[in-house]
Amino acid sequence: MRKDKFQDLQTPCLIVDRAKMLTNIHRMKNHLTSLGVSLRPHVKTTKSVEIIKLLFEGGTGPITVSTLREAEYFFEGGFTDIMYAVGIVPAKLGRVKKLIEAGAGIRLILDSLDVAQSLVDYGVTHQVIFDVLIEIDCDMHRAGLSPDDPQILDIAGLLEGSSASNFMGFMTHAGESYNCETTEAIRKHSHIERDAVVQAVKYTQQSGIYSRIVSAGSTPTARFADDLTGVTEVRAGVFVFQDLFQAGLGVCDIDDIALSVLTMVIGHKKNQNRLIIDAGGMALSKDRGTAHQKQDRLFGLVCSADDGKLIPNLIVEAANQEHGMITSLAGEINFDDFPIGTLLRILPNHACMTAAAHSCYHIIDGNQVVADIWPRCQGW
Repeated sequence: MRKDKFQDLQTPCLIVDRAKMLTNIHRMKNHLTSLGVSLRPHVKTTKSVEIIKLLFEGGTGPITVSTLREAEYFFEGGFTDIMYAVGIVPAKLGRVKKLIEAGAGIRLILDSLDVAQSLVDYGVTHQVIFDVLIEIDCDMHRAGLSPDDPQILDIAGLLEGSSASNFMGFMTHAGESYNCETTEAIRKHSHIERDAVVQAVKYTQQSGIYSRIVSAGSTPTARFADDLTGVTEVRAGVFVFQDLFQAGLGVCDIDDIALSVLTMVIGHKKNQNRLIIDAGGMALSKDRGTAHQKQDRLFGLVCSADDGKLIPNLIVEAANQEHGMITSLAGEINFDDFPIGTLLRILPNHACMTAAAHSCYHIIDGNQVVADIWPRCQGW
């Protein structure tokens, strides 16, 4: 076990409160267990083998990835049941083939008959079998087919009938749940998500084509779902860390957020009522997801480095590439409380985006001593 102190770290860097992270994990797992579905965590938030193993009691299990680099990294870490939850294109099939031949169980998704035909043709030519799900659009948010689109039967029939593919079922993502304004609205949206993917399952069953996987999920709908009848698994990712956007949705409390950015005060702009910190847009991201919520968190809320508690009224109001600007929402900053060199922690708007620029996590157990440093995957 390491015993690095915050003062020894190079800022900016990522801090993870282990206890809060484990509480978030157990809350989601227990909720989904009560609904009778399994969790296929989306690793795009953490991109960390060590963290995702915590969801499987130190072992491995089914996961979701958003890049093939994630698939390769987690396969190297012992994970074999991997859903690549971005529409596959023919140019990437060679890379998928290498993973399959190495022993990975890769589940691909698509929503196009042309892509399905290209996949089957590639599989026949290169003697590889692909496991494939059809993506369903449940709320007009992003990709996928409507659950009653006639193309579904054509695609499922092609995949089911080919020696180069296995039709595995359907998946969907309720992206519009991120625009809900109440937890009750999120709960209702979970019903929309469930009903859409189950409708597609029934549609193909009428033609004698059956689904092995019925996959749905987002952190908001997973958190507030109350009936997942017909769904076999749920995909969610950001719940592990939580963030200010999720807090704005009511998915978590601010105190549940396990991820923060450790930063240092590097300047005072007393004439602008600002502290300058060394965490700018590259370290915090410039995600402004909370801008459309009831409380706009700008570029992040400010916490004490000592205990991770919010410092009232302080907020990161602007972010240049390597500079962040903290101001007060109420009155003048007492600059004597924040001399140059002071360490602070910033809570992120969007944990996935904030973590993306960093190469590792500094894991703490509720204090300023780093117990572990865990690497994270980067690239595509």
